[in-house]
Amino acid sequence: MKKIISLLAIVIVLVSCKSDKKNEVENEVETIETPLTSDESLVSGNFMYYADAAVFQTKSELFGVVENQMLQDLIIQSEPLKTDATDEVKVTLRVKKSKKPENEEGWDNRIEILEIIKVSMADPNDNNIIKLGKDSNAKNQ
Repeated sequence: MKKIISLLAIVIVLVSCKSDKKNEVENEVETIETPLTSDESLVSGNFMYYADAAVFQTKSELFGVVENQMLQDLIIQSEPLKTDATDEVKVTLRVKKSKKPENEEGWDNRIEILEIIKVSMADPNDNNIIKLGKDSNAKNQ
């Protein structure tokens, strides 16, 4: 009888430990270092830096990126993930959105990067990615 109770206790302990590991993986969430304020946003999309111009693209909007140290850090982090100079990378950022001043050139909407949350390779099969340069499959018109 003691063997059965001991065996049952061991099985219960092993099963409960196994489900704890599963819950830990399910509860993994990207966290930002500081809470968002009312004028900040958490955004995900594609980032491209080319010829001194930085652009951030979501599914519905394009933003110019304000030049600051965080932009320089993002450029450095994105370089190893690119095969061409015009490749985009997928990013999650904490940003402050604003409108372009009337007397400046550039995108109407802009973002200032406050924190880099995640940087990864963009899906090359994504049809929403803007690709600069010559397309070897394009026909001359």
